[in-house]
Amino acid sequence: MKKLILGLTVLVAFASCQEQQKIAFIDNGKVINEYQMKIDIEDKFKLKDEAFKARMDSIGKAFQAEAQAFQAKEQTLSAKARQEMYQSLTQKQQGLQQQFQYEQQQMQQMFSVEMDSVISKVNTFVSDYGKKNGYTYILGKNEAGSVMYGSASNDISEAVTTAINAAYNTKDSKKEATETAEEVK
Repeated sequence: MKKLILGLTVLVAFASCQEQQKIAFIDNGKVINEYQMKIDIEDKFKLKDEAFKARMDSIGKAFQAEAQAFQAKEQTLSAKARQEMYQSLTQKQQGLQQQFQYEQQQMQQMFSVEMDSVISKVNTFVSDYGKKNGYTYILGKNEAGSVMYGSASNDISEAVTTAINAAYNTKDSKKEATETAEEVK
């Protein structure tokens, strides 16, 4: 009996000596959406999109003017000349639509690449943040349900967001994003 009590005492002593795990979670969406790098990228692509739409409108108006000019002199042309002009306008319209579609796809692809970079940087930062601050685990809260509930005292989203934005603002990344945005103008 004494050996059993001694064994239990030793077991309890070992269990209490184990290092307690430090676990926290972040709201992935909140951290990413409030990350200044993401905001800068969205602003940059908003400017690109506005420039693209303005250029598209300008080209569209020029094409409309050309089509209206065709309609104005359509009655004076022979059937063959009308057919050729109509085919020419149709081909030009299709070419413009393909060009616009291609450019829009290119912009979307570039945006996706940059957003993937944002997510990668956030993941790397959170990993380094966890190591530096002694966390055993930092879980990600998202709509898929990785963390269904977490005590507010374990939510470090605000601290991580503040830290990642501070790191971003001190680097040349902010300068590069500004230069790129100015190039778009």
